[in-house]
Amino acid sequence: MAEKKYKKIVLAYSGGLDTSVLIPWLKETYGCEVIAVSGDVGQGTELDGLEEKALKTGASKLYIEDLKKEFVEEYIIPTVKAGAAYENYLLGTSFARPLIAKRIVEIAKKEGADAICHGCTGKGNDQVRFELAIKAFAPQMDVIAPWRFWELNSREKEIAYAEAHNIPLKITKETNYSKDKNLWHLSHEGLDLEDPANEAPVNKPGFLELGVSPEQAPDQPAYVTIHFEKGVPTSVNGEAMDCETVIQTLNKLGGENGCGLLDVVENRLVGMKSRGVYETPGGTILYKAHEKLEEITLDKETQHYKQQLALKFAELVYNGQWYTPLRKAMSAFVDSTQETVTGDVKLKLYKGNIIPASVTSPYSLYSSEMATFDEDDCYEQGDSAGFISLFGLPIKVRAMNDEALAEKTGTHFPSVE
Repeated sequence: MAEKKYKKIVLAYSGGLDTSVLIPWLKETYGCEVIAVSGDVGQGTELDGLEEKALKTGASKLYIEDLKKEFVEEYIIPTVKAGAAYENYLLGTSFARPLIAKRIVEIAKKEGADAICHGCTGKGNDQVRFELAIKAFAPQMDVIAPWRFWELNSREKEIAYAEAHNIPLKITKETNYSKDKNLWHLSHEGLDLEDPANEAPVNKPGFLELGVSPEQAPDQPAYVTIHFEKGVPTSVNGEAMDCETVIQTLNKLGGENGCGLLDVVENRLVGMKSRGVYETPGGTILYKAHEKLEEITLDKETQHYKQQLALKFAELVYNGQWYTPLRKAMSAFVDSTQETVTGDVKLKLYKGNIIPASVTSPYSLYSSEMATFDEDDCYEQGDSAGFISLFGLPIKVRAMNDEALAEKTGTHFPSVE
């Protein structure tokens, strides 16, 4: 089966179905030592017992790398500041993969490994995200992606293989959703979700993990105030905290109030459409608050151009192109726009809705004196006539030209109809 032999392979290991069967499969197929690496990006209890499991299934060692601080500060917050969302998806899996892959490369180099292996399917986006990051930091490293060629080409076959090899699993054939969890979000794919005609079972006990459905949320609204300094959230309800704690706090509050659920059929990078359900309660609140603060602190041209850039930024992140000159340059631009994005945003959370309540900033460009419908001394309304004359001059010239041509030829010229 395997044409090339390796002495030592580093495996991107989560302890889920794919990577659980990969340890014995790699040893059987390549006769190699397998070193497992798990990146802790906030999976919580999913990491419990992982070392024992990895060693029992044949790994020589397991690295569990605490990446949470770097994940938040170097990946999540820059994306929030950019306002980047891919088809309304807040990129929870997308920006975790490049970070994990970078650390795996560092360990592979330290261990003198011949290759890196991942359990991503050939249909998904994660294979691209992992491998582009590996190319960025170890361009000569071999990458093994068994889903492209192995015989375990379905999750049912993987479960059967695991059972035959006494590999403990937390799932069954009936609960076999494909999930990805980190401190930013939780994604659900597979099973009944594969048919968009099926309603997502958000009210089914045990399906949601970060919160409740809007129907099950409290009947009374909850208010939350978030303070930002230069686009970075620094406190919640007056309590100063680091960004990781901000996200955890908002996840709890948002989850309790049914916020941050997204059911979407998205366009995968590889070309197909895929249906997923995402839980991003804290992230959705942060995006809304940050956007609201930018409304009063950014000038029109910067705000509008930044919204255009956000679409491209999101595509780069979704497509695994984090480690590119363009993404780095875009982040530099975004940072320059955040110098005045400082202030407080108060939001009302009610049954899945996130409703603006108030926004204040020492850098606010909003002037009540200028915008008022009442009498004022700072705006001369008569000036608008000259503005409209110049602004509408091209339209006027074109219409006059059409009239002249119609008079000359007897033909109507409906240039704008």
